[in-house]
Amino acid sequence: MTCLARAHATVVRAARWPLLLVAFALAGCASLPFFGKDDSASTDERRAAALVPLYGLEIDAPAPLDDLLRANLDVGRFEKGPSTDAITMPELDRLVATTPAQARTLLETEGYFNAEVRAERRADAQGRPVVHVTVVPGPRVTVAAVSVEATGALADAVKAGDATAIAQLADLRAAWPLGPGQPFRQSAWSDAKNAVLARLRARGYASATWSKTDAQIDAVDNRATLRVTADSGPLFRLGAIEVQGIERYTADAAQRLATFGPGTPYDEKILRDYQERLVKSGLFEGATVDIDTDPAQAASAPVRVHVKELTLQQATVGVGYSANTGPRVTLEHYHRRIFGQPWILHDKTELGPDLQSIGGDLTSWPLDDLYRNFVSGNYERLRAADELRNSWNARLGRTRDTTLIERSFYLEATHARVDSAALVTTSDALSGNYQWILRRVDDVLLPTRGYTVNAQGAVGYGKGVEEQRVTAQETHAKGPFSRVYVRWTGYKPLGSWSATTRLEAGQVFSANRISVPDPILFRAGGDDSVRGYGYRTLGPVIDGAVASGRVLATGSFEIAHPISPKYPGLLWATFIDAGNAADRWEDLHAVLGYGVGVRWRSPVGPLRADIAYGQDVRQFRVHVGVGVTF
Repeated sequence: MTCLARAHATVVRAARWPLLLVAFALAGCASLPFFGKDDSASTDERRAAALVPLYGLEIDAPAPLDDLLRANLDVGRFEKGPSTDAITMPELDRLVATTPAQARTLLETEGYFNAEVRAERRADAQGRPVVHVTVVPGPRVTVAAVSVEATGALADAVKAGDATAIAQLADLRAAWPLGPGQPFRQSAWSDAKNAVLARLRARGYASATWSKTDAQIDAVDNRATLRVTADSGPLFRLGAIEVQGIERYTADAAQRLATFGPGTPYDEKILRDYQERLVKSGLFEGATVDIDTDPAQAASAPVRVHVKELTLQQATVGVGYSANTGPRVTLEHYHRRIFGQPWILHDKTELGPDLQSIGGDLTSWPLDDLYRNFVSGNYERLRAADELRNSWNARLGRTRDTTLIERSFYLEATHARVDSAALVTTSDALSGNYQWILRRVDDVLLPTRGYTVNAQGAVGYGKGVEEQRVTAQETHAKGPFSRVYVRWTGYKPLGSWSATTRLEAGQVFSANRISVPDPILFRAGGDDSVRGYGYRTLGPVIDGAVASGRVLATGSFEIAHPISPKYPGLLWATFIDAGNAADRWEDLHAVLGYGVGVRWRSPVGPLRADIAYGQDVRQFRVHVGVGVTF
């Protein structure tokens, strides 16, 4: 026996490695689609498929309380199990016995403190056990009174008569979301405390905590009295700015974008605005700004800035399509420290059958007052509305972009030549310009509420020549001119709908249209104007050809609604546009365009595609666009 055992052990040891290799190979084969189970389903799906009802469950309760109970009661969670499991009647009876107490505890979180709950085991027609739960929730507890108080530095400042502190405490009380008359729910109570404490921390008291929170429930009268007291801690003041992540550029470039100095009371919005300016500066891909919330640092809390720099140079090649100008290829290039100096060079070339352009601008890094100096130039060759326009411009000026307002002022030299079948117009001008943009919206990238305003003004001197091709007659003109332009866009939610309204008007004041270069005059039609009409096809008609006019008025109204509740970012829209351009207000004849479209609120901004009908031309046109025009 001993010899046989030893021989057997030797054989096993000798065969161990081949057997292991065979086992691994078979395990690998089992993972193939034609061996074993189909692994395309997720683990959760396979588990769910393996569960079978162990007993029935019926819950007689108003919605949505029935779903709450089914998801959280033990008798609901153990309703299904593996087919190999079984539940004995004594075990099920124990679950039934604990159900009323569990249900009343759950119902109290929704404000029902006098609920009647009964649970019993029955049998269905096939003899299978069924648990029946009956719920009469009774009246719901509502909030009767709320008290919001504070201790710490905020309370001390209020007692001292500090107007800012008094207003801040009043603001906290007004911001409390769970007010008298509202149903008391545990989740709403927790959300209210979190929201108000976050508001206090964001407004200067970064280490604030609750020193006391109390919800007294009168189950007899179904009333709740809420009392909360916040320990504000010290008022934080901003200290020195510490910048991390700088390699290519300078910390000074980031620090100059701050609108606050040492000693400024901490406000989260100030830092968020600063963070946004850092990203918009053209130097940084991302940025985070916060403070050290250690109460010991409150008198001068360091402002910690971490930036991720953009590359020194960047080139982008793109292929696209515009409903206004057709297909195009673009080449865009940035150099963010040209010749080692604090200036950003940006140049762009665009090539297409209807539009060819080349341009560039040289912009300084932000200066101490947030202004930036710039020099720019652009050449454009545009074919639209059965005409060809060659134009160029050169600008020299300053710009300042803050969270709400962007402003620019600059000198501009402009030249344009417009060739059509009937006319050839050549004009030159020198002008001083001012542009002011206000963005008071909830989201600059995807606005749904608020409004924007774009206002422009210019004064200048121009001269031009207009030649009629048929008669070869030339008309010369020169003289001063001025220009005003305003565009207002409003966004408003209407329940599950959203509305967008646009109003646009402009006028050039001059003795003669010929003396003003075409890019300074007005036309209508196209994606961001009157849809249903071709780009730049609306304007005064001179000798059978559309020309640019001295007055402009357009308007648009659009409503949109999600296509499905599952996809709130995908919407359908219907709209109506109206407007035109002319040489005089009395000659302006507004035309209509209307249609339907789809919208996608993408991470890069709204994408839109429209089918519009131009009533005057009796044609349908497709319009596509990306982003928001301010």
